[in-house]
Amino acid sequence: MADKRDYYEVLGVNRNASDVEIKKAFRKKAFECHPDRNKDHGAEERFKEINEAYEILSDPEKRAAYDRFGHAGAQGIFGRGFEGFDFGGFGDIFEAFFGGATRTRRTGAERGADLRYSMTISFEQAVFGCEKEVEVVRTERCSVCSGTGSEPGSKPEKCPECNGSGEVRRAQRSIFGQFINVTPCTRCRGEGRIITKPCATCKGQGREKVARKIAIKVPAGVDEGTQIRLSGEGDAGLRGGSPGNLYITLSVKKHKFFKRDDDTILYELPINFAQAALGDEIVIPTLDGDFNLKIPAGCPNSKVFRIKDKGVPHLRGSGRGDQLVRVHVVTPQSLTAKQKKLFKDLAKDLEEATLPQEDKGFFDRIKDTFSGT
Repeated sequence: MADKRDYYEVLGVNRNASDVEIKKAFRKKAFECHPDRNKDHGAEERFKEINEAYEILSDPEKRAAYDRFGHAGAQGIFGRGFEGFDFGGFGDIFEAFFGGATRTRRTGAERGADLRYSMTISFEQAVFGCEKEVEVVRTERCSVCSGTGSEPGSKPEKCPECNGSGEVRRAQRSIFGQFINVTPCTRCRGEGRIITKPCATCKGQGREKVARKIAIKVPAGVDEGTQIRLSGEGDAGLRGGSPGNLYITLSVKKHKFFKRDDDTILYELPINFAQAALGDEIVIPTLDGDFNLKIPAGCPNSKVFRIKDKGVPHLRGSGRGDQLVRVHVVTPQSLTAKQKKLFKDLAKDLEEATLPQEDKGFFDRIKDTFSGT
């Protein structure tokens, strides 16, 4: 007994401390030295000592015996000391301090999983929109048992293991007192009920896999990677939970003639020397059909023409983009004898090529820079 510290010293109170002061001191010390919070060497022994001191000083009869006879008196009155001692209500105190047991019963509704599907559409379908139909395999509420998991005419029963609570509480004694360990019921898996006659269709799961065709409206103006969300078309939820969503990711095929830059359509138009020099009227394709484009005489290479409102409809808002047409003056790679003679005759008739007056050459611009003009 001589190696035991004074219980009042352990709690840090004087011998005239009230019950309230002793309880307050105990809570503070227990919080500081609880092994779950304090990993210091010796914390476990200090925590045991604090509990032992409080068990004696919080009970009037035990405290009176301790005040009169010391540790020997307490040991003599209570026989074998603290063996089998039950902390009783202190489990609730530690649960409030340190979080206690965590309830894991799965009684609430659980939202269904989202589904994802990839769909390929043509260039024109992306521009003008379309209606498509896809087939997805998803989890739905069982059509036979309506999601109960039981055969029609039968109902789930209260789990006899947990009495419908979905959890099992077991009291455990240790040197620190009695603690309550709460775990999900293994028999009903936390549901609180068991199915005695499982549905033959869904095997008691309450859900089944179904292949379902779903209509999809693709809006005008979508592009590569656009994602369409269909609310509530995903997997069914659990225990009455809402279904998930279906996400459709679009992939757009390349076009034979056109390219796209946001809401603008790009078209490359090849023309020959004669068309560039003399001008011409050329029928070109657009998303709305053929269009007559006038090429002015003396058209330079890479000249860009804009055709209003022949582009992609704006996905968010009204109106459309434009179509841009860039001309390429194509140099022939091989010529017939007749064509060669015509070009030679033309070269003799043409005067020396000069730039327009307003277009200064490279060396003229260098000269102007250094002359300060």
